Amino acid sequence: MTSTLMSLLAFTPLLLAAILLIGLRLAARTAMPIVYLYTVLLALLAWQMPFVRVIASSLQGLMLTISILWIIFGAILLLNTLKHSGGISAIRNGFSGITDDRRIQVVIAAWLFGCFIEGASGFGTTAAVASPLLVALGFPALPAVVMGLMVQSTPVSFGAVGTPIIVGVTGGVHQSAIATDLAAQGATWAQYLQLVTSEVAIIHAICGVTMPFILVTILTRFFGTDKKWSHGFEVLPFCLFGGLAFAVPFALAGIFLGPSFPSMIGALVGLAIVVPAARRGFLMPKKSWQFAPAEQWPAEWMGSMEIKFDDVAGRAPMSTLMGWVPYGLLAVLLVISRMVPPVKEALKSVALSWNNILGEAGISGSIEPLYLPGGIIVIAVLLTVGIHRMRLSAARQALSDSTQTILGAGFVLVFTIPMVRVLINSGVNGADLVSMPVAMAQFVANGVGDVYPLFAPAVGALGAFIAGSNTVSNLMLADFQFNIAQALGLSTAFMVALQAVGAAAGNMVAIHNVVAASATVGLLGREGATLRKTLLPTFYYCLLAGVIGLIGFYLLNLTDPLLAAGA
Repeated sequence: MTSTLMSLLAFTPLLLAAILLIGLRLAARTAMPIVYLYTVLLALLAWQMPFVRVIASSLQGLMLTISILWIIFGAILLLNTLKHSGGISAIRNGFSGITDDRRIQVVIAAWLFGCFIEGASGFGTTAAVASPLLVALGFPALPAVVMGLMVQSTPVSFGAVGTPIIVGVTGGVHQSAIATDLAAQGATWAQYLQLVTSEVAIIHAICGVTMPFILVTILTRFFGTDKKWSHGFEVLPFCLFGGLAFAVPFALAGIFLGPSFPSMIGALVGLAIVVPAARRGFLMPKKSWQFAPAEQWPAEWMGSMEIKFDDVAGRAPMSTLMGWVPYGLLAVLLVISRMVPPVKEALKSVALSWNNILGEAGISGSIEPLYLPGGIIVIAVLLTVGIHRMRLSAARQALSDSTQTILGAGFVLVFTIPMVRVLINSGVNGADLVSMPVAMAQFVANGVGDVYPLFAPAVGALGAFIAGSNTVSNLMLADFQFNIAQALGLSTAFMVALQAVGAAAGNMVAIHNVVAASATVGLLGREGATLRKTLLPTFYYCLLAGVIGLIGFYLLNLTDPLLAAGA
């Protein structure tokens, strides 16, 4: 077969998933086993991937599945704990003291708070925490999941304290060779990586300013009583205010402090500015926007999670501050676990590892139950039980409810993530072919020529759609993007930055992120409905980033030390 035909074949697992989930509207629990089996057959027959490597990849995927299920479980357990302690009622009452307008709540609770969680944690935790929080505030399950997933865009490149850049970009390119070339020009790898970081921060800031507005317009257009875009435009000034309050400190932190803190700093500064401003009515709409009464919500919107807002029987109503304490604890614990070396090492020391699974080089897995966000959330839950003085029976009920919810997500992810690992690990094969994700990227690059920068973010998004991770997308495709830039005589740093930005945007449509977020609110089975809503903002983000890429390369003539060396 020709390389073009093989590249087109590489796309077919994703095409099949799209047809089943979006076109035929099948539940992921039905669609993903089919896609997994098709991917395995494609790997064995077309790529001639060794059977043992397929099995090893699947086992690697199962280990990752356990890690993700642990995160989902923690998020559900936290919500159920707050439901039984009375914390959710307190949080809800606190928001009503600011505003009952659902559009404003999205900007504060989903966008700004979600950006902080992403900066501290990553691993898809943002949607898993933000979505049930929105349900607790009175949102239907489907818009809550859509909003939670859309937050996984701008802050993601600096999520988990900068992991997508520090690990993804550094591990995705040939660092030693680049460092040697840089040294010949009197530059260092650290300077090069900081240039990439600064460019990622600036591109994200430009794209991210409008994200709160896009969240709100998606909310009003698809989930409003009148389904009007115009209801989103009514809060455009406040949305831009919320976007700028995050994006400006976010960009400055990326430029001057490096990749570890932009998302956290942007979110904290944003919350400190926006919440007091909202309390004072600054740029607030004259008329509040609400969902239709719950009895009028379509069945598609509804999840199995039920939250009653009555105060816990026999207990005095909880203060708003006390209700928010668990989320504050979670934020502090996440930061400490990532930034304090002795704590980080202690948590990571508890691990189940399997290197070179079944003897296959480069295929390894590890489960770190305490270091993973799921472990941190469980610790926060245990502290909450004491702080909120919960009855033991209520804590047991929260545990029981959470355990039952997690079982459905497990079945779907058991097929989804192993499928992803087979795709990623297909580069070792008997047909002498590149891996399927790289084959897809090559097809795009070969087809567009000099305008490739317009499509570079989409390639990054494709990697994230497949892998469900900005970091993994960068590991897979950063070197590919680097080589394309060299071939076109363009700045490699800026091209890698476009890769990282696109990979962040792709998190909005990554299938296992959708499944994970849906599981936290009991919405499994409607993944296609969610994807149809998040495709639009993903397209916007990649297109705008691509246009910025064209402007940067061909109008601003952006350069870097490596390009200057070759000039």
